[in-house]
Amino acid sequence: MNRYPLWKYLLLAFALAVGLVYTLPNFFGEAPAVQVSSGKATLKIDASLVGRVEQVLQGANIKPDFVQFEGNSVKARLADTDTQIKAKDAISKALNGDPNDPSYIVALNLVSRSPQWLAKLHALPMYLGLDLRGGVHFLMQVDMKAALTKKAESLTGDIRSTLRDKNIRHAGIAREGNSVEVRFRDADTRTSALTVLNDTQPDVVWAEGAASNGDLLLTGALKPEAMRKVQEAALKQNITTLHNRVNELGVAEPVIQQQGLDRVVVQLPGVQDTAKAKDIIGRTATLEVRLVDDSAEAATAATGASPVPFGTERYVERGGGPLIVKRQVILTGENLTDAQPGFDDHQQPAVHLTLDAKGARIFRDVTRENVNKRMAILLFEKGKGEVVTAPVIRSEIGGGRVQISGRMTTQEANDTALLLRAGSLAAPMEIIEERTIGPSLGADNIAKGFASVTYGFAAIAVFMCLYYLLFGMFSTLALAFNLLMLIAVLSMMQATLSLPGIAAIALALGMAIDSNVLINERVREELRGGASPQAAINAGYERAWATILDSNITTLIAGLALLAFGSGPIRGFAVVHCLGILTSMFSAVMFSRGLVNLWYGRQKKLKSVSIGQVWRPEGAALPATTDAADQA
Repeated sequence: MNRYPLWKYLLLAFALAVGLVYTLPNFFGEAPAVQVSSGKATLKIDASLVGRVEQVLQGANIKPDFVQFEGNSVKARLADTDTQIKAKDAISKALNGDPNDPSYIVALNLVSRSPQWLAKLHALPMYLGLDLRGGVHFLMQVDMKAALTKKAESLTGDIRSTLRDKNIRHAGIAREGNSVEVRFRDADTRTSALTVLNDTQPDVVWAEGAASNGDLLLTGALKPEAMRKVQEAALKQNITTLHNRVNELGVAEPVIQQQGLDRVVVQLPGVQDTAKAKDIIGRTATLEVRLVDDSAEAATAATGASPVPFGTERYVERGGGPLIVKRQVILTGENLTDAQPGFDDHQQPAVHLTLDAKGARIFRDVTRENVNKRMAILLFEKGKGEVVTAPVIRSEIGGGRVQISGRMTTQEANDTALLLRAGSLAAPMEIIEERTIGPSLGADNIAKGFASVTYGFAAIAVFMCLYYLLFGMFSTLALAFNLLMLIAVLSMMQATLSLPGIAAIALALGMAIDSNVLINERVREELRGGASPQAAINAGYERAWATILDSNITTLIAGLALLAFGSGPIRGFAVVHCLGILTSMFSAVMFSRGLVNLWYGRQKKLKSVSIGQVWRPEGAALPATTDAADQA
């Protein structure tokens, strides 16, 4: 009746062993480290950098615990903070020849102290949030005016292409603020254009007017709903781009989320150097495709002998000399859906691009009209522009598939494809608030959080052991198993633990013991009714299960609602809360019953159980199945 088959005990033993292994890394704490990552979008970090860092540290008489390549960065774990600062200075001086234009970002960081054998088993500690680990916090504001201006520029090009396709002549198209003005010579042409533009540009409101020189005007402005969509899209794209850039630098579990209508919160746990964190955020580059000015006047201006022609700018071509590029932007990174490195027909390194529908149409028109001319791809990073490549247009390119080749290595093709896939900012951003949370404050928060969980667990354990005696001990061991499994699952998921998460763990302990209270009281009720101890144990677990399931499902629904609709700290609380409910049902029912079965299940003539005072109605006889302690 109260015996588990061998496979159930083996399952519980396996769960206990897994829980111990995956919980263990969280007790080793963190050690100071130096992280080396790319300081330029086109510079890729690989395993070869490990040897260079080891040589630099050896030359500075610094002995690290280890130096390893992880993700897109190299990390060196050190003994203490003094050695960490010394190592950072030595590495930065050796790797960055020009301090004003660093090729590598050398930042202070924290890594786990857990042994390497645990890491080989993929047993890693939970990530700690900004409030526990320390790090930097930025509040960034998106320039929504620039986003609307950029949309107006794009709209101007779309209108020009549309009127050209419909053979409608105009006297000029120009952007005025966030509006677009189209000039016409006669009313009939303006009427025809208005009909076409109303069909092709449903998000634009058109107004008729007249210019000072007698031309007829059509002035278009975005509808309020369309303006709101542009702003929302710009914010979402900036968040996605920031995620891509920060993830490429190997920062563990960054928090990048929207706040309000035009702000973004960026949290980088473990990064203690605010200046380097700004470099990380400032790495968000933008890509533009423009035409090269190949005129004689531009060639003269490229040498510096004369000013650049009107409507052009001077940039430096990678690995080459200056290049005169037109100001008009043909495409940006937001028109790309994919970018992959490869080779062209001559087996030269190339980048294969896939454009969206709008980008494909624009690219087809531009390449058709500019055969045998050069097209420049510019990378803007930290306010500086560089021509990545400037291939010659050999023929019209349609279908949305584009190939970029010419004067690039295989590594440059890989880097360019990576950069294009990562995307670009839809609108400029500026930091309006920054905070640094030191590691000492984070350690203090961890200590207080662990103390709250420890004291709460101890109080529950004392109460259960005093009130339910041996069954209370079983319940306490099941609660400890529940805590072990919860931390192990969070570690396996590589979840981020924050102060709200610790609060959820404390709450999960208080709620998990309810299941054991229900079971113990149900066993008592069966004993009061005259059932034998073995029958009471069996009925107590079987009949309490339905109540435990119902109560936990309703609580789980509330947790899932927090998980679905919450954000930030609320989601962190909800994740731990939901996992705690699932592990509590397993531990309170299966693990605690396994202990009871192991202790009482093989006693065929069980006379009593140690479950504390069995209260009975006044005048009722005391069941012969209770023990001497119950009669006290």
